[in-house]
Amino acid sequence: MPNIIPITDFSAPELDVYARLSEIQLYHYREPDYGIFVAESPKVIERALDQDYVPVSMLVEEKDVDGQASQIIGRCQDIPVYTASLDVLTQLVGFHLTRGILCAMRRRELPAVSEVCAHARRIAVLERIMNPTNVGAIFRSAAALGMDAVILTPSCTNPLYRRAIRVSMGTVFQIPWTFLGQEASVPVLRALGFQTASMALSGQSVSIDDPRLMAADKLAVILGSEGDGLAADTISDSDYTVRIPMAHGVDSLNVAAASAVAFWQLGRTHI
Repeated sequence: MPNIIPITDFSAPELDVYARLSEIQLYHYREPDYGIFVAESPKVIERALDQDYVPVSMLVEEKDVDGQASQIIGRCQDIPVYTASLDVLTQLVGFHLTRGILCAMRRRELPAVSEVCAHARRIAVLERIMNPTNVGAIFRSAAALGMDAVILTPSCTNPLYRRAIRVSMGTVFQIPWTFLGQEASVPVLRALGFQTASMALSGQSVSIDDPRLMAADKLAVILGSEGDGLAADTISDSDYTVRIPMAHGVDSLNVAAASAVAFWQLGRTHI
């Protein structure tokens, strides 16, 4: 039976995960076990449940308990479902809930890089990308446009931050991903059999439609941060430095837009 709990006390500690804890605090919430994250909207929550993420509690607009949230509530028997009117929830969480439902879920242990890449032929590698909107958008493009996995360096934003999940439309739950350790990415990828293609402006850059890239059996597409781009060592160690041909004197795209172009071109054999 659903455990529906009307909100009567804004300060109840059970509501901290939705109203008062930062992303970093959520990440460490259950130490020494893995932390939790918050997913938003029915479609995104369904995608997380489909991948066996374990729900902890939900925050639902009261009109949606028997509406758009009912199917999800039915899949999450016995967990607390906190509910109130929209204006109360907006006061509690500090923003307007456009889709009427939030769900706190348990994080789980991340797989090893070798496990994520075991059967992959095309992977995306994110280096020092800290904007969660960009991370979410890149995941959505990676899932849609033929990437088999995503690898992130330690300085990247965590894909399970709420904004990244929301922008990705839940594809962070659909495509395998993990973080590298502190080691440099290119040697790790080369040891796993990947050729590496760094997306960067350079006098040595090849066009993204270079036949050698398309012919590569296993290819890692490496994208850098919006401001600083890729580290010099990453570029120099890569097999290829790759550019997207552009018109009107434009020299670069936003990293999320660039990722979509790169994944479409280099992942086409997978679509």
